[in-house]
Amino acid sequence: MDRTYSVVLLHEQDGRYSAVAPAVECATWGHTIPEALRRIEEALACHLETLQAHGEPIPDDLGTFTLEMGDALDALVYRVTVPPQEAARVA
Repeated sequence: MDRTYSVVLLHEQDGRYSAVAPAVECATWGHTIPEALRRIEEALACHLETLQAHGEPIPDDLGTFTLEMGDALDALVYRVTVPPQEAARVA
């Protein structure tokens, strides 16, 4: 089953974009919006795969959340879908 999470992109003062998925406390960054989104998708996939491998529950997305922007210039919210892991192929 695909997992979809809310992701906040913070446009930082140095020009980069921080990407945060609050539901799973996962974060990364990129020089551009597409790069930040690609990296957060990869980070989410790795994080969820690790949770699954350790028998941990996979969290659902949050209905609402609060995120401190710090010194960020602005923020964007995206929905990122992570495809199911190929655990059956590995097993």
